[in-house]
Amino acid sequence: MTATANKDWNPGAYAKFRGLRLRPALDLMAQVGTLPPGPVVDLGCGDGAAAAALRAAFPERALIGIDNSPAMLKAAQGYDALHLADIAAWQPETPPALIFSNAVLQWLSDHARLMPHLAGMLPKGGVLAVQMPRQTQAPSHRLLRDTAAALFPERFGDLPERQAVAKPEDYWRLLSPLGNVLAWETTYVQQLGPVTEGHPVRAFTESTAMRPYLERLDRPEASAFRAAYDAALARAYPLLPDGGALLPFRRVFFVFVKE
Repeated sequence: MTATANKDWNPGAYAKFRGLRLRPALDLMAQVGTLPPGPVVDLGCGDGAAAAALRAAFPERALIGIDNSPAMLKAAQGYDALHLADIAAWQPETPPALIFSNAVLQWLSDHARLMPHLAGMLPKGGVLAVQMPRQTQAPSHRLLRDTAAALFPERFGDLPERQAVAKPEDYWRLLSPLGNVLAWETTYVQQLGPVTEGHPVRAFTESTAMRPYLERLDRPEASAFRAAYDAALARAYPLLPDGGALLPFRRVFFVFVKE
């Protein structure tokens, strides 16, 4: 079977919704206070969507981008250094003043180990600031699983039913023995514009949550999958008069300061 796409990320597809994806990063950044000496690390920097805002917020700091996607790193600009690395195995050369991670760590499992591991890299007063979608039970994501199960019942049984993201209070309990934690959750009502093909919500999820499914399908299978998913989305997210749609999107945040 020939897959429809390379397993690397598509910077162009991801960047179509740059404004919607950047808003939570700015909200997270606004809660970062005084930092100790050291660089700022954009962990899972992608195509550099947050680079300009991080540079403006911390102009005197070295800004380092870390990602496991060569395509995304190639598109990223505004950093003093870029490194291709697996986040789960990454180790900083210098203790970072801030590890900033926007919509990345939901792709990694075992948060009970991962978050204290990242916190342990910080110096005293260092900050770990994290934002992650918590959308797996919303129709946008549940319908991906339901559609895959209906069309290809033997194909996707090994994909996790839910992502690793817990409630904000769980991250508070996990990290509070190590320092001070501010944790919260926000639902963004995202107004998606009309698209030339398919449903607007599918246009939003296709470059992220839909990727693990499309990677395993050939072109005819992917076409059938998109059509069935579009039909299900049309019932869950009725179109607005202009052809767009509203997508409520839940995100979890926490800012940890090491004692």
